[in-house]
Amino acid sequence: MASDLDIARASRLRPIGEIAAAAAGIPAEALIPYGRYKGKVDGGFIRSLEDRPDGALVLVVGISPTPAGEGKTTTSIGLGDALRAAGAKAMIALREPSLGPCFGQKGGATGGGRAQVAPMEEINLHFTGDFHAITSANNLLAAMLDNHVYWGNELGIDPRRIAFRRAIDMNDRALRQTVLGLGDGANGAAREQKFDITVASEVMAIFCLARDLDDLQRRLARIVVAERRDGSPVTPADLKAVGAMAALLRDALQPNLVQTLEGTPALVHGGPFANIAHGCNSVIATRTALKLADIVVTEAGFGADLGGEKFLDIKCRQAGLAPSCAVVVATIRALKMHAGVAKADLGAENPGAVARGAANLRRHVAAMRAFGLPVIVAINGFVTDTGAEREALRAALDEDGGARICFCTHWADGSAGATDLAQAVIETIAAKSARFAPLYPDDMKLPHKLRTIAQRIYGADDIELSPLAAKRLARFEAQGYDHLPVCVAKTQYSFTADPARRGAPTGFTVPIRDARLSAGAGFVVALAGDVMTMPGLPRIPAAEAIGLDPDGAIHGLF
Repeated sequence: MASDLDIARASRLRPIGEIAAAAAGIPAEALIPYGRYKGKVDGGFIRSLEDRPDGALVLVVGISPTPAGEGKTTTSIGLGDALRAAGAKAMIALREPSLGPCFGQKGGATGGGRAQVAPMEEINLHFTGDFHAITSANNLLAAMLDNHVYWGNELGIDPRRIAFRRAIDMNDRALRQTVLGLGDGANGAAREQKFDITVASEVMAIFCLARDLDDLQRRLARIVVAERRDGSPVTPADLKAVGAMAALLRDALQPNLVQTLEGTPALVHGGPFANIAHGCNSVIATRTALKLADIVVTEAGFGADLGGEKFLDIKCRQAGLAPSCAVVVATIRALKMHAGVAKADLGAENPGAVARGAANLRRHVAAMRAFGLPVIVAINGFVTDTGAEREALRAALDEDGGARICFCTHWADGSAGATDLAQAVIETIAAKSARFAPLYPDDMKLPHKLRTIAQRIYGADDIELSPLAAKRLARFEAQGYDHLPVCVAKTQYSFTADPARRGAPTGFTVPIRDARLSAGAGFVVALAGDVMTMPGLPRIPAAEAIGLDPDGAIHGLF
């Protein structure tokens, strides 16, 4: 079988100017080309769209991911293509891939098979340089902070209370715990420092939640980078770093336009992880797409419990968005794994395992319904799926009042394989049955917000706050941050904090070991269990198989 990269290269892409003008309604003067097949949308043009009505927003989420694969991004792209094939004016809004997963275990994030955004190798690697700009802005702030301390510390910063971290867009476990300033005094005072992967940084979160350049600068100015000895906060505004950071981010903040293999326009912009950050593409890209299209398909990272909850409780709350429906993606193979079937045995027919594993799917469906959204289930098909297994899944979903289910083959067949899903989405939007509301009110105390998420979304009995987490949450509330939403950093593989507990566990608590303030992004991060904000590479990283052909073409990306 051809690889995703082979399929992408064999496809005939249209010049990005044609996609912009004919499919997206973006005039030539508003497109900033980055080569033949990608470009940025000018900020002035975006501002001119403000008075246009919004299209309908469709949120795509997945079940708890497994090594069997679910295909959430592939389904988002296949759905966008199928909507357009059905005559709808549709666009897709996705996150940019991080280099960490590309060179690690997960691979790229441009879809697969006949449902891809392209050019896939450029999007998966440097793209238009957005992540470089975000990393540079982050590390400029870190450098200016340490430089201020070195040159006399006029602000009275307590070196023991420096909270801001450096970042790099790579899985590098050696940077989880480091020491800076070793050597003589010319290198500054020695202190411990932890790195985050760029997609977990607060600058990335700010980039994706900012409405425009002015909002970006206001948010950057609010970051709490350290504290003085009296406990008062120190910000980038105090360090006079905001202007330079914004200069680095100015061009990057303009959303990137690419296309699917079938010519559907896609805005691919921003990329926070959903297990350790808020997991959504940029507000600017989503809002721009809503002004340009009648239906916009967007996705949130990982499952409904992580990316989905954060999209609805953080992004929608801050940006004033209200989705018309949610699509929950699963595979028959993944449901078998949630029932305990080994990966090597997934090809064998097993309706009983499908029925048991569907408990995970049902809980994700319930999570989206908790926000007042109608839900459609999309089953990303494999050739090993059988009729008996599909019927077992239908019966299992009927146990909770049923959900509209669509079996899809977009990986193999492109838009033709998602026709039923597109029709279900069109009919659901037309029914106007969504009654979206965030899960909790702004004025709820931070621990109660965490408890609400754990109980209503994860199915937990309660949360368990460590003394450190309880102390920090109380401090944040005393400082006036109690109105902020919470962003739970937790394993993506389970509703619990234990990645080995698949399915739909019950009778568990969620241990919150620490908490961080992201004042600029506008949320509080709660770290559950052993989750880390700097991943590591696997024993055999994907990077080992990536290289160049004799003619300079890249091979090995997936």
